[in-house]
Amino acid sequence: MCGFVGGMLQKTLDESRLDGALETLHHRGPDSRGKWVSDDRRWFLGHTRLSIIGLENGDQPMANDSGDVQLVVNGEFYGYRAIRERLREQGYTFSTDSDSEIALHLYHRDGMNLGGHLRGEYAAVIADRRNRAMMAIRDRFGIKPLFYAVHEGGVYFASEAKALFAMGVPARWNHEAVLQESYFVRPHSHSLFAGVYTVPPGHYAIARHGEVSIYPYWDLDFPTAEVLSADPRTDEDVTAGFREVLEDAVRERLVADVEVASYLSGGIDSCAVLGLAQGMMDRPIRAYTLTFDDAIFDESALAEKQAEFCGATYHPIPVSTRALADSYSDAVWHAETPFVNGHGVAKYLLSRAVRDAGIKVVFTGEGADEMLGGYAPFRRDVLLYNSETQDPETIKRLMEEMRASNKAVPGFVLGDDAPPEELELVERRLGWIPSWIEAFAHLGKPTSEMYSKGMAASVAGINPFDLALSRLPIAQRMAGRDPLNQALYSWARVHLPNFILTFLSDRMEMAHSIEGRVPFLDTRVAEFCAGMPIHMKINGMREKHALREAARDVIIEPVYNREKHPFSTPPAKVGEDDALLELYGDTFASSLLDDQPIFDAQVVREMFRTFPTLDPGERQERDALFNRVLSMTLMHQRFSMSG
Repeated sequence: MCGFVGGMLQKTLDESRLDGALETLHHRGPDSRGKWVSDDRRWFLGHTRLSIIGLENGDQPMANDSGDVQLVVNGEFYGYRAIRERLREQGYTFSTDSDSEIALHLYHRDGMNLGGHLRGEYAAVIADRRNRAMMAIRDRFGIKPLFYAVHEGGVYFASEAKALFAMGVPARWNHEAVLQESYFVRPHSHSLFAGVYTVPPGHYAIARHGEVSIYPYWDLDFPTAEVLSADPRTDEDVTAGFREVLEDAVRERLVADVEVASYLSGGIDSCAVLGLAQGMMDRPIRAYTLTFDDAIFDESALAEKQAEFCGATYHPIPVSTRALADSYSDAVWHAETPFVNGHGVAKYLLSRAVRDAGIKVVFTGEGADEMLGGYAPFRRDVLLYNSETQDPETIKRLMEEMRASNKAVPGFVLGDDAPPEELELVERRLGWIPSWIEAFAHLGKPTSEMYSKGMAASVAGINPFDLALSRLPIAQRMAGRDPLNQALYSWARVHLPNFILTFLSDRMEMAHSIEGRVPFLDTRVAEFCAGMPIHMKINGMREKHALREAARDVIIEPVYNREKHPFSTPPAKVGEDDALLELYGDTFASSLLDDQPIFDAQVVREMFRTFPTLDPGERQERDALFNRVLSMTLMHQRFSMSG
């Protein structure tokens, strides 16, 4: 994995700015640095490289023979060897061993239709001087970040927003995006920064004459409920087919010129990936697990047993509240996204430990919940909307059991409260309210109630769900689908790229030059899961049923039977020497809180003053709000924000 920045300017390039931008991306590629600047000094590309494949000869930017097409890539292309051989048969020659070079030749052959041939985690920019255009493309799920901005008539692309700021793009809050962020429904095309956008997952951009146009090349395609109900496959057929595509995704992600390790929790996702990968290796895979003092949040016992079962070596990484507090600000700087929990910081610390062990590549389990309905709100949807014959009393009992078993993230499992008024619009648009949207609406309301007068006035009357749903192709991709698949589609297109794949994946891994590989978000795995019968995703109250059956021989029995527990870290504790509580107190008492324009400083301070008087459940909910205020306050400081 790597980092890049590029642009087409109306003025000549200040190369010191380019050097400064590359410096902000050093963590994404510490092994080498390269840049290309056009003869008129109005076009440029810069690249920082993390060497994974083609260690000796894969530096970038790469160019075609005539030098009028230049390429930078961040990511990995799987199955590249077969593509390279086909291209060679068609007369193309390769000058490197890097997987990235296939994109250069595919572009020559197919133009921006090259996206249909790419499989993996990637973002790339192509500067085509012949056509006076700069193109950028992002992988199907947004695993790799890709930002752009139009500033002073020039177009800029970058792997992270901070590189755009280094090029001179101003760092200002986008108040509408902040509102959407508060409700966890920021559209996949928007960043939190005014004038800074993202190329959406499964899309490419064409920049010409100071304008950027966006085009889709792929989207999740769930079959209609009618088509799905006629699926002739047996459960055994589905299980075998899923095992085949998942094994292939894992096998492709073992291809590297460096060691591949694995992140490991006590959940089925990472355990299944490790089990499958270990079966393909002739050496033990190093598996790394976060551990916590609080038993509710610690999964080390299961992880250690899983590692022993499949023949991997187990490496626990203890994380204290002091370590979380000490690294919080740096993690926020890397994430460029607010936190609601310390889990992003914990992943930051995990990646640091793996880097210090000399590892560059790890397997991660993200994506299984999105493909197979792993989270509690999806199970609620199946109970309420995909189980027409279910007895109401049975539904009520199962709901209560689900709430009782999710102590780490109680806000993720709804009670019987009436939905906030903003959700009337969601029901009008979709005909129902997906549980994940309803849960986040309940969490977002208290956040918006802490806004400063200026912030509240700037977003008055805006419904955050309107802005998010208006950017989804509801008629084409959601209408006529089972409720569960509608929920999975909306989650994958809204929450997955801007939240989970940001502060729980790419940013925290690349903060320490670690490449995360995500088998569950492989194209073939995703397309297979989309066409899977509902009961193979959620069977009764058992989520990810197909994965449990497909991986049963490579995971331990307790993992096979375990309910999904979203990854989170212990909240700040009252009555103890707690470093997170100390960090809240110090920050909220400082001028930093007064300087940021989003939250009312006095309201926050009063809420923090009464924090010790709350019962444990209320404190856990308040802790999420404090994380959001703290992280946005630190963002305002670290990026010298305005507005």
